[in-house]
Amino acid sequence: MPPPDPLPGTAHGCLSIDEQHYRLPNNHGITGTPEPSIRRRGAPHTTRVAAGGQLPDSPIPRVLRVAIPSPLHRLFDYRPTHDVPACGWQPGLRVRAPFGRREVVGIVVECREQSDLPLTALKPVTACLDDAPLPPDWLWLCRFTARYYQHPLGDTLHQALPVLLRQGRALAPRTRERWALTPAGHASGSDTLPRAPRQAALLEMLRQHPHGLASQAILAQSFSRDQLKALTTKGLVERYEEPLTAAPLPDPDHLLASPALPLNREQAHALSALHERLDGYHPCLLEGVTGSGKTEVYLQLIEAVVGRGRQALILVPEIGLTPQTLSRFRKRFRVPVVALHSGLTEHERLDAWEAAASGRAPIVVGTRSAIFTPLARPGALIVDEEHDTSYKQQDGLRYHARDLAVARAHHHRIPLLLGSATPSLESLARAHRGEWRHLPLTRRATRHAPARLELLDLRGRPRLGGLAPPALEAISETLDAGHQVLVFINRRGFAPTLACHACGWLAECDACDARMTLHRQPPLLACHHCDRRRVLPDACPECQSIDLRPLGSGTERTEETLAERFPKVPVHRIDRDSTRRRDAFEQTLTEVRRGDPCLLVGTQMLAKGHHLPHVTLVVVVNADAGLYASDFRALEQGAQLLVQVAGRAGRAAHPGRVLVQTMHPEDPHLRLLAERGYAALAERLLEERRAAALPPFRFLALLRLESAKEEAAGDLGRHTAAALRAWLAERQLEVDCLGPVPAPMERRQGRYHLQLMLGAEKRSALHEASAWLTAWLEATPEARRVRWSLDIDPQTLS
Repeated sequence: MPPPDPLPGTAHGCLSIDEQHYRLPNNHGITGTPEPSIRRRGAPHTTRVAAGGQLPDSPIPRVLRVAIPSPLHRLFDYRPTHDVPACGWQPGLRVRAPFGRREVVGIVVECREQSDLPLTALKPVTACLDDAPLPPDWLWLCRFTARYYQHPLGDTLHQALPVLLRQGRALAPRTRERWALTPAGHASGSDTLPRAPRQAALLEMLRQHPHGLASQAILAQSFSRDQLKALTTKGLVERYEEPLTAAPLPDPDHLLASPALPLNREQAHALSALHERLDGYHPCLLEGVTGSGKTEVYLQLIEAVVGRGRQALILVPEIGLTPQTLSRFRKRFRVPVVALHSGLTEHERLDAWEAAASGRAPIVVGTRSAIFTPLARPGALIVDEEHDTSYKQQDGLRYHARDLAVARAHHHRIPLLLGSATPSLESLARAHRGEWRHLPLTRRATRHAPARLELLDLRGRPRLGGLAPPALEAISETLDAGHQVLVFINRRGFAPTLACHACGWLAECDACDARMTLHRQPPLLACHHCDRRRVLPDACPECQSIDLRPLGSGTERTEETLAERFPKVPVHRIDRDSTRRRDAFEQTLTEVRRGDPCLLVGTQMLAKGHHLPHVTLVVVVNADAGLYASDFRALEQGAQLLVQVAGRAGRAAHPGRVLVQTMHPEDPHLRLLAERGYAALAERLLEERRAAALPPFRFLALLRLESAKEEAAGDLGRHTAAALRAWLAERQLEVDCLGPVPAPMERRQGRYHLQLMLGAEKRSALHEASAWLTAWLEATPEARRVRWSLDIDPQTLS
């Protein structure tokens, strides 16, 4: 078999699953110089993570190597219990094990005959929690994730499990009671129960449902349990338990609850390309303008996959998109469609996870963490809005769901479809090199072309609630025509801060290098970085002046301004503050989709994939805030957001218009985006990235250091940089080490933040240096007094 193809990385090109790059030595858990052995008092003996994990020839191993949720890059050796699980000891079994003074749930990763310590010195596990191991594809994905992102395997496995499984709950579905006719019941006639008319009526109702009915449905028809019991005693009816998410797979010819929509030429070509290799790894980038029908291509690909008896996993970037996606999928298919996202209860998440693992759920839709959902019969992976930064976890296990989807599709040898109107530069670079197939959709499904961006010069213009007079005039005209308007402002709250007009005092956070945001609902000052709250001052704390004024505009201020200007038109504000209540977001969108004239004021929650057919005007209040940040990705991500929000306009019968307010209308990048579109700007940005040796033409890792004491973080940063540079020089490894430097926001949540950047032209060199750095920090006493994390393929430098 040839070596596996390289797969795309988060920020910079290829993510290789070649074991030559990531094979872990038997005596230590990461590539590079092994660190000194560390053993905590009261904890079992620890050994480093190995690349093995196969069952030994002996049916009962003498040593279990268990992954425990801890910050250590190592496994822990235990003796097995005398009670052997039904499947025998093997990797993937959950066990309860003593760990220090507590008992934890761990996962067996390897079975061995020997340990570095005498067997009598090892503690036994307390109990085995499973009759069968966790799915092998899930275990493989977690081990790959831990290796690639330089994260402890125990914590990786812990984070990838549903909470109830972490707590030791059995992996078994919740069930419901169901009743169906027995063969005798089917053979009975209408005159079988002449003296029991209600039983006869119940028997006739069950006869009309060959698959039976749930107890709730029967009792809702005014039948009783006594009648069910009587029919059971007579042998006419039987009771059985079925999983809550269970449903028999229909015949492949009857998968659809509603017919597929006709495809245009570009959609048909894309679907035909996907059908060419349903049995192999086939990565495709579906670049379609907003409203071009990408979801219909997804649906018809899923139809082909499920029709072959396989499962499809679909990732969406935001929880707000999940109800819309689920609704459309459930209207199309007769098979179960389950969801996995943070809005579910823990029992609902476990039910969906188990249904996918058992194969009863052919279609799984979820947000970022759903990438860890096991599939019994994987058939296709789809990543919608693949450019979205919310696919990257920004704390703890810093994985990127899109890139894990690439690795997983390669592992299973199944099709991978990544869709976006504004693909990431990393994905475009792969498509341009021919490593991914590029499938363009340049036309909208409606007869109207995507709206062009009109740049509105703010220089010298008065503004009301952040809106210039031409924008207010366009809003008025659109509402008079009976249409809807979306006002996009990516800043929640009433105003970015509160200021004293007399002395210039600004409301600043005591714990962060940031200003506090003024809120009116309820009235307070809030820091959006550390979540601190402060009551509104009656007077300036420095000069005692009462002339305190809000500076700038947020969603609340724009909402207030529009409500005063258009009192007869409903104004719906959609941001994190207004949608905290469960289902509030979906309820607001349902009201908007009725089509009555209204104004929507929202943040980026509204920009991603929502179908708002009656919106014909989009106003971007402040385009400059996202385009001119300090991060080198700011222009790419700002442009993506502008194009996405512009795509909400003119998606149905009427053409759309987009007004972009800016103080820099002559900016060459902004003009290129407005005149020639995102594709032209992306080509320009790729040229600039290549010249500057930035991703996707270079690989990065970012070491973040934070401490309540500024000198502690600084001392460790300098010590780490010196040690790393000396090691790189000794190994003659071509890896750059930049820093340490203060983070863009140096003080946050009362702690000081520093950064150390690693960059290399070869990913293998970067990973070797990252592995050595992780081992060095774990073995350095000074590092235990500072919180640190290593981010492979960082998406942000903040």
